[in-house]
Amino acid sequence: MPIESISVDSLSYALNSFYLLISAALVMWMAAGFAMLEAGLVRSKNTAEILVKNMLLYAIACVCYLLFGYSLMYGDVVTSSHAPAANFFFQAVFVATAMSIISGAVAERMKLTSFLLFSIVMCTLIYPIQGAWSWGGGFLATAGFRDFAGSGIVHLVGAAAALAGVLLLGPRKGKYGFSGSIYPIPGANMPLASLGTFILWFGWFGFNAGSQLQLTGIDNTDAVAAAFVNTNAAAASAAIAAYLVTQLRWGKADLTMILNGALAGLVAITAAPVTPSPYLASAIGAGAGVLVIVSIYLLDRLRIDDPVGALSVHGVVGIYGLLAVVWSDPEAQLLAQLLGIAVIAGWGFTVSLVIWWLMKRTIGIRIDAEAEYVGADISECGLEAYPEFVRGRQP
Repeated sequence: MPIESISVDSLSYALNSFYLLISAALVMWMAAGFAMLEAGLVRSKNTAEILVKNMLLYAIACVCYLLFGYSLMYGDVVTSSHAPAANFFFQAVFVATAMSIISGAVAERMKLTSFLLFSIVMCTLIYPIQGAWSWGGGFLATAGFRDFAGSGIVHLVGAAAALAGVLLLGPRKGKYGFSGSIYPIPGANMPLASLGTFILWFGWFGFNAGSQLQLTGIDNTDAVAAAFVNTNAAAASAAIAAYLVTQLRWGKADLTMILNGALAGLVAITAAPVTPSPYLASAIGAGAGVLVIVSIYLLDRLRIDDPVGALSVHGVVGIYGLLAVVWSDPEAQLLAQLLGIAVIAGWGFTVSLVIWWLMKRTIGIRIDAEAEYVGADISECGLEAYPEFVRGRQP
């Protein structure tokens, strides 16, 4: 083989590996985004516990996926365009994203130990098995199911597992009253929630563009650039759409809805961030920005308590994103997309429901009423995130 050819191949291998590692680092940074978003949207008495959950779920996801999940999902992986270790790291950080979705939905009333035990099951079995059916080349992939970066494989499966937990947990104390009354429970720190959203937006470029897995070559470079542009366009359009809906419906610019709108746009475009034009990506994002508000409103009416809107952002909009693939991908088929949605949601919900139920019957999954009143920071972590604001505290 000529020296020139070896040099080009080596350079391409190095660039692809470096690009994939940087993309994985961006996705890892999304763990901080989820932590900040959730910490901002819960009450101050539950902030430290949220941060503990997000720190440990990331650690558990990485270890479980290293020991069991990766091989279960992909078998013996052989890569020629980039380093095998880069491929593993990129896939591992996606698992933590799926688990982070559950953290927000069950916030303020779940036992920390129960959540961490479920994290092991999620990252070892639930996520890798359904991932093997699609990204691992299983029957969903054979059927033609298309999900480029994980609107279903990452986001929908996390939301389905979260829904099972939320239904068994029940709502937070004081959230719902008699005769259909709904009492909002505001988050403690809107600047923190906004920071978390911007971090997620930033990290999402690695999530979507990194899923191309290669940078070298004109086609790959064009695809990466398209993913960046479309991801940004969808999020921006969704945030604007959410703002317009809140203004038209309530006459106010609801920050929490705008933040969830931006995240909804990111989830929606994740299933196909390369194939749409920027204008179609913007339209998909705008639809997600409207849909997420409708979903949050309806779930609240159904007395399904989701403190951060995760079920709507990642579940309902995840389904919408998978269906929107057929608008831009000529190889996508509606029936295959519906099959993928049914399988992923059904698997994630059913298995999670069984695990949550077994835990509820044995070790319990909900903190007691007194602990919930005092806050999970004290009852679960023995410390407070904002101790200087506690009444009666002596300096």
